[in-house]
Amino acid sequence: MSGIDDAFQLYKEHIFDEKKLELLKVHNLKVTGSVPSVMWELFGAILTGRSSTGVTGADLAGWEIKSAKMGASYEYQYHLNTGAHKLDEDAQVNHLFCAYSETYTDVVVIAMQGQDLANYFDQWKLEYQQNYDTSVPSTQRRQRFRRSIPAGFVKSQGRLVMRIQNGALVERNDTVINTLNRLAS
Repeated sequence: MSGIDDAFQLYKEHIFDEKKLELLKVHNLKVTGSVPSVMWELFGAILTGRSSTGVTGADLAGWEIKSAKMGASYEYQYHLNTGAHKLDEDAQVNHLFCAYSETYTDVVVIAMQGQDLANYFDQWKLEYQQNYDTSVPSTQRRQRFRRSIPAGFVKSQGRLVMRIQNGALVERNDTVINTLNRLAS
């Protein structure tokens, strides 16, 4: 089986978990957002064949994993002590973007190289430094630095890895991940 096949299997069992989704609906609880980010990281790990390094930085060795509701932008967050390094790293690692429908029946997975997103990260560096300006008393400094990459940019500039519609795998590109894994080595 390929990474796409294995990731699709995880999707069917743990992301598009029909029993869980039905229970959420029965109890009038929100379905969107019921899949935690760590599950998307696991999905990405299976898809790319890469694991977490266990330290701060990219989610997986050579990969940053992002998920968002279809049409929403992908959020990046940078912390005071590690953000500057993370911004540099994000411009080098690959990025896997997972867009999902409200009920998780549809998922689109797109991959991009960090260098194709570097304009965002370069622009954010100055803003990051201003956000965490050490000349300002810590009580007056902002605690978070968040920025987003628009879904439209990802869709138009990225490479489709797989598309799931109505719970079925309808489109796939088995070469994208292998190509980007070689470039990230």
